[in-house]
Amino acid sequence: METKDISRAIIERLPRYYRYLGELKDSGIERISSKELSKRMHVTASQIRQDLNHFGGFGQQGYGYNVKYLYEEIAKILGLHKQHNLILIGAGHLGQALANYVNFERRGFVLKGIFDIDTAIHGQKIRGIEIRPMEEIEAFMRDHAIDIAVLTIPKAEAVKIADELVSFGIKAIWNFAHVDLDVPEDTVVENVHLSESLMRLSYNLANSSVTD
Repeated sequence: METKDISRAIIERLPRYYRYLGELKDSGIERISSKELSKRMHVTASQIRQDLNHFGGFGQQGYGYNVKYLYEEIAKILGLHKQHNLILIGAGHLGQALANYVNFERRGFVLKGIFDIDTAIHGQKIRGIEIRPMEEIEAFMRDHAIDIAVLTIPKAEAVKIADELVSFGIKAIWNFAHVDLDVPEDTVVENVHLSESLMRLSYNLANSSVTD
């Protein structure tokens, strides 16, 4: 499917469509109109139709959307119809929280290995997954067909580790380090800056229409 002209805003809305459609499917709802979906998602019906039309439309006039079919088609667009193998680098508090979040596996993201520089925790397990030394990453990636690395390490280490991962053939990095990574174009990076998200929340709170 050709997606080079799809805006980032549309791509960022797709997971929300997927989540709401999953809830509708689990509730036994078989079809829904764009108007009904818009009320649940607080996105205009016109915006929903425009977004989905970029990928083929999926709806029928007078009928709406088949919930199960649309849910499955968006899963394909998001690449959720196939398994993605992950490694996590950094077994601190954030790394442990992510490793314990089992909902990732329900979406096809399977954590295969955890790595850390701290020799004191090597051999310990998080949800049955052993924490390994950093020196084992290259062989582990090769043996387990790893395509995504999750970085929950200090920014001083993240750039060096990212370069090593690229040399090992990693295809995607989910980066929680507070630094933007400079990687080749064929390596996908999703930066998650928690402090920036909190600052956006602060801005919206400070500029809300709520008055005393």
